[in-house]
Amino acid sequence: MGTMSRCGWCGSDPLYVAYHDEEWGVPVRHDPTLFEFLVLEGAQAGLSWITVLRKRQGYHASFAGLDPSKVAAFSDAELEKALLNPGIVRNRLKVYSARKNAQAFMAIQASAGSFSNYLWHYVDDQPITNHWRTLAEVPARTALSDTISKDLKKQGFSFVGSTIVYAYMQAVGLVNDHLVSCFRHQTCAQLGRGRP
Repeated sequence: MGTMSRCGWCGSDPLYVAYHDEEWGVPVRHDPTLFEFLVLEGAQAGLSWITVLRKRQGYHASFAGLDPSKVAAFSDAELEKALLNPGIVRNRLKVYSARKNAQAFMAIQASAGSFSNYLWHYVDDQPITNHWRTLAEVPARTALSDTISKDLKKQGFSFVGSTIVYAYMQAVGLVNDHLVSCFRHQTCAQLGRGRP
């Protein structure tokens, strides 16, 4: 495996490499997982992604397994308790945004049938496969992430700026931004052909 070509951003940290090899860029249509990544990407704002990956289990422990229906019903006392857990990013605005975003997430589920339906309609249910050759070519945001960000804010979400939304789109496979030299590029491109 050591000779496989990967996107350079994942470095050599085993957790980061596993995330790159198994999750990043894989199309996700499972609402609980889409909510998990929404919380984690929001938590990442201003931090490195590896920092949040290392705290992933802490989020599951503090936020009822990241079940949106349970998080939406959290009391202030439960959120304050979560703030005491060093296993998450202990930023009050980010912690309270988990409840706010869970409530907005559930409202979209109610109106669109699922959050997946809402999200994937932006790409006509097919991931966008890019063909970047260098990390420098990969954008931090796009016109589409601007559009989705604007609508999520209108729907009541927070920590959903365009850069966060684009990272979210990459994470859940709305866009395949693996470099063409990366062994995962073709695999993720094939996963995106037709609904699983």
